[in-house]
Amino acid sequence: MKLSRDMTWHTTVSPRYGGAFLRPLIVALVMILFLSLILVMGIMDLGRLDKTLVRFMENRGLDIVTTVENVAQENLAYLYQTLKEDRGDGINAFVPLREDEFSPQEALVKGLVALARHIDNEWRAEHLDEDALRRLADRENLWLIAVLDEAGKIVFKSREFITDILPESKQEMGEGKDLIVDLFNRFGKLNEVGYIALRRKDGSGTILMALDNAGLRYWSAKIAIGKAIDDVGISQGLMYLIVINEHGKVLGRAGELREESEKIDDVALDVLKAKLEMASWKTTFGGVDLLEITVPIRLDGKIAGFARVGLNRESSDRILRENRNRMIISTIFIMAIGILSMFAIYLNQRKYSLRMEEMGKRLQQAEKLSALGQLAAGVAHEIRNPLNAISMASQRIRREYSPEEEEKKRGFQNITGIIRDEIKRLNRIVEEFVIFSRSRRLEFTSESITTVLERMASLIREEADLKGITIRTEWEGNDPLVIPMDVDKLRQAFYNLLKNAMEAIAGRGLIDISARRNGTGMVSIRISDTGCGLTVGEIDHIFDPEYTTKEKGLGLGLALAHEIIRGHGGEIHVESVVGVGTTFDVLLPLSDRGKVLGDGQIEHPGC
Repeated sequence: MKLSRDMTWHTTVSPRYGGAFLRPLIVALVMILFLSLILVMGIMDLGRLDKTLVRFMENRGLDIVTTVENVAQENLAYLYQTLKEDRGDGINAFVPLREDEFSPQEALVKGLVALARHIDNEWRAEHLDEDALRRLADRENLWLIAVLDEAGKIVFKSREFITDILPESKQEMGEGKDLIVDLFNRFGKLNEVGYIALRRKDGSGTILMALDNAGLRYWSAKIAIGKAIDDVGISQGLMYLIVINEHGKVLGRAGELREESEKIDDVALDVLKAKLEMASWKTTFGGVDLLEITVPIRLDGKIAGFARVGLNRESSDRILRENRNRMIISTIFIMAIGILSMFAIYLNQRKYSLRMEEMGKRLQQAEKLSALGQLAAGVAHEIRNPLNAISMASQRIRREYSPEEEEKKRGFQNITGIIRDEIKRLNRIVEEFVIFSRSRRLEFTSESITTVLERMASLIREEADLKGITIRTEWEGNDPLVIPMDVDKLRQAFYNLLKNAMEAIAGRGLIDISARRNGTGMVSIRISDTGCGLTVGEIDHIFDPEYTTKEKGLGLGLALAHEIIRGHGGEIHVESVVGVGTTFDVLLPLSDRGKVLGDGQIEHPGC
């Protein structure tokens, strides 16, 4: 076989598995997308729930306003019956009221009396003038307010009017300390204006008020709505209720409310103009979260004003908080599951990555061993025959051409001895290559591993004794520990391990050889020495074919042993401490794990 000078050593470098974090990254991305979807859906659900609760509160506010509107309409109808009807002869007659009609009428009377008392108090305190009366008449929608003394002369008036409409008989009013009301028996009409006289019982003065149609509608609506609001009252969750007409005057109210709620804003204008049926928004007043609703209120089929209702959002906000908390807890729970899943996948991927790296190293080693095996065949063929010829020639030269002179003879024998030793070393190298090239062809028979180890111990014991090394063996009971093996190849493997152990011991030392079952269907053969030990870096490369820690040698001994043991379906592990020693733990199966091929080779996992 002729070796090409261009022949190169091809190896496949097994890189660290680049996809170690690929699956965890994909899972992380999926979890992020999933969590984003959950958050978006949760936010959308919270938004829908918020809208549902707002609609529920809006409906509740509408129910309250509708109730006020219906009660106010009934009160307004009762008040209309307090007006005198024309009997057709030009004489106004008062229509008697039923018991259920008296309550709105009484409220109207009380309202007017309260206003008259206020005017009388201002008059007594000398705080009254015509400007004040005009402002008051405008605010209370009264056509006229006039203050008369005991003689019936006008003291103050909000506007000019005819004076002959005053009550005809002062005696009919009686005498007393307080105001009396001449509302129905003394109710007269002048140009659709109704006059109401309220006189002190002591006769010292009279308050005269007049209402036109607009004023009558205002006071009727105010009394009807105010009494309706009083009847409805402040229920649970209702913080305030106010009704305001188109002129910004309050027709009725209940509860304390914001100043802004009493103003006619753009929303209120749209409601009054029937552009909006309802408007609502969230606000805060007095540290309480509210939903304020603005809706029109109708009397006699027309928009009489707008109502603003403030509802407490405590219950709805609590429901939202509970749902938000559930969503957050669910999200955290899912995140925890995702993190644990990613961690589990990472651990599994890392384990898988390490296995892939190990398989890459084995593949790299297998490629190197294959290349060495191919090279070994050529080396054995091309070198062995010339070495034999050189060896025989050197022996003949040593025997036939040795000088006579003693000094030259010693030098000649020394040189020929060097030639002979180097030829032997070359022969050993060639023999290692030959054995290495044949290591993959295994022929299995069932043999006792303890017998093989005993023979190998006996073989090296003599050499070990010369070096001061003690060989100690220990077997598990009397069990021969029979395993399927290629005896010659396995002897070569253990010989290389034992030889390596002896070479690691510089002076005196100890080599322990033991064999026992390890409880997993394997036999554990341990070879321990008290040599110099190995570093972590050396352990990582100890089975590489081109790696050696010796000054002389090719580094094929341990690589060959590793290949043979793997060929038997076994494993080899190394434990070493620098300065203490090294232990090789060889695991071989008790039963045949592989399948013998037709050419005598064995197929096994990982080979």
